[in-house]
Amino acid sequence: MEKTLSNQEDLGGDQGMTDDIFDESYCEKDGPKPARRYVWRNIVLMSLLHLRALYRLWLIPAAKPVTLAWGKFLCFLLSALRITMKAHRIWSHRSYKTSLPLRIFLAIANSMAFQNDICEWARDHHVHHKFSEMDADPHNATRGFFFSHVGWLLVRKHSDVIEKGRKLDMADLKADKVVMFQRRFYKLSVVAMCFLFPTLVPWCFWGESLRNSIFLPTILRYVLMLNATWLVNSAAHMFGNQPYDLNINPRENRLVPFGALGEGFHNYHHTFPYDYSTSEFGWHYNFITAFIDLMCLLGLASDCKKVSKETILAQKICSGDGSHKSG
Repeated sequence: MEKTLSNQEDLGGDQGMTDDIFDESYCEKDGPKPARRYVWRNIVLMSLLHLRALYRLWLIPAAKPVTLAWGKFLCFLLSALRITMKAHRIWSHRSYKTSLPLRIFLAIANSMAFQNDICEWARDHHVHHKFSEMDADPHNATRGFFFSHVGWLLVRKHSDVIEKGRKLDMADLKADKVVMFQRRFYKLSVVAMCFLFPTLVPWCFWGESLRNSIFLPTILRYVLMLNATWLVNSAAHMFGNQPYDLNINPRENRLVPFGALGEGFHNYHHTFPYDYSTSEFGWHYNFITAFIDLMCLLGLASDCKKVSKETILAQKICSGDGSHKSG
């Protein structure tokens, strides 16, 4: 079932993490910015991880085709489902509802992605929307491409990020037993799903070498997934057009790796964060939307929120950069 929202309904929603509206009352502190405090552990680990992945690219020709398909398509796609379909569209924005079996499956996929547990990811993403491109934004794009891409993980969080994150109402997430179970056993689930499972399947089931099984469907896949996610924070906030709202930084950029999954329609998403499709085009350019529609057909998802065409057109005319006229 799809619920179409009009202008009057757009600002409504359930309690908890569903308040996606930009907080215009927030003001950044005057004076010099505090010095960046580097997290050297993260710097060393991220550097080694990326260097190792680059160095092992030469293993690709020696790997079995089924191993490449396993790592680059199935494992990558499962990890992407966690980011786009659940942690993002459900646990951050409440843009549709899911059944318990689907929530469990997507929580497992979240552990395979290894980009913080559901509760922490949703909290940081909610702060990002509420204080986009300000000091309270965890990956503030006005601090440069590198910072918004990966640098924000290599330094201590700005005090405003921590302060605003603590004030969020996370009652709905804390009441979700699936979220809390995953949070409690997160480290164990990451070891199992992000590292052991992708490695053991090709090694045990079709005789791939252990070296190839470790570095291709596990390490390389993980590095590619990280950078695909980060490009939504960096490239999609800097490069592209703004047909829905030219007063905000996010852009429409279908060239980011998650473009086909719906995350490249970023100007739309920040304008209408509660839309389950994250774009106005439905499943036509959006694999995740098609997957959610399939789950609805199977009775595993429901109550998808969709912005009305009239509201979208009015928004384009009122605040867009005019690029929709040439589309």
